[in-house]
Amino acid sequence: MLWIKALHIVFVTSWFAGLFYLPRIFVNLAQESETVSRERLLGMARRLYRFTTLLAFPALAFGAWLLTYGFGRGPGNGWLHAKLFLVLLVIGYHHACGSLLKKFELGKNTRSHKWFRWFNEVPVILLLIIVILVVVKPF
Repeated sequence: MLWIKALHIVFVTSWFAGLFYLPRIFVNLAQESETVSRERLLGMARRLYRFTTLLAFPALAFGAWLLTYGFGRGPGNGWLHAKLFLVLLVIGYHHACGSLLKKFELGKNTRSHKWFRWFNEVPVILLLIIVILVVVKPF
């Protein structure tokens, strides 16, 4: 079970690294008007989104394994229910990044670089709350 937990942590960390960096690329795309730089940034964003998506699958699979066979069983796991809800929000955030990338690819972005700077903080806050729930188990 400890191997599964370790792999879960590694893949979650890797997934979040991508979720932290992808919106930073969006900030630069929102500021960029030069075609060559814009195409380079779009290429970086595409590759990072694909790679981050690939990392999300094992993170979620190992998490499901832990939920099914590990620490997730039994009543009174309010912290776990809250964590699972936040994981759904992370998955939604990941899909929102994909949607925003498509808008950039089509040249239809309507958001400012300042908006993307705030958008970039969402996974940090989600990860902070998730880690507190898992470690502290406040309820």
